[in-house]
Amino acid sequence: MPHSTGWGRRKDRRTGDPAPIGEIVDGLLREQLFARGLAVGRLAANWDGVVGERLAAATAPAELEGGVLTVAATDSVWGAQARFLHEAIREKANEALGSQAVREVRVVIRGDTQNRR
Repeated sequence: MPHSTGWGRRKDRRTGDPAPIGEIVDGLLREQLFARGLAVGRLAANWDGVVGERLAAATAPAELEGGVLTVAATDSVWGAQARFLHEAIREKANEALGSQAVREVRVVIRGDTQNRR
């Protein structure tokens, strides 16, 4: 059965003992593997506030890895607009995250981003 990336590096001991769900969730949130996805989820939830309503309809945050925020655009026209606004997107994304996690914005063209949020 396949496992997600990083599964083999887990250090916690596996048991069959029941554990409160709150402890499990807290433990997962402390792991970098899960924390990376949370930042993108937070940006996606407030994407209108980061890039504005019109650009948000044609773009979506796709990934935040190593300080690089990848923004998916529906076509090259919206991609060019997002590239033009990359510095403002970086600043607003950091503001939304409450940190300086985004050092750079990269834009890719991926077609319909509405299904990717």
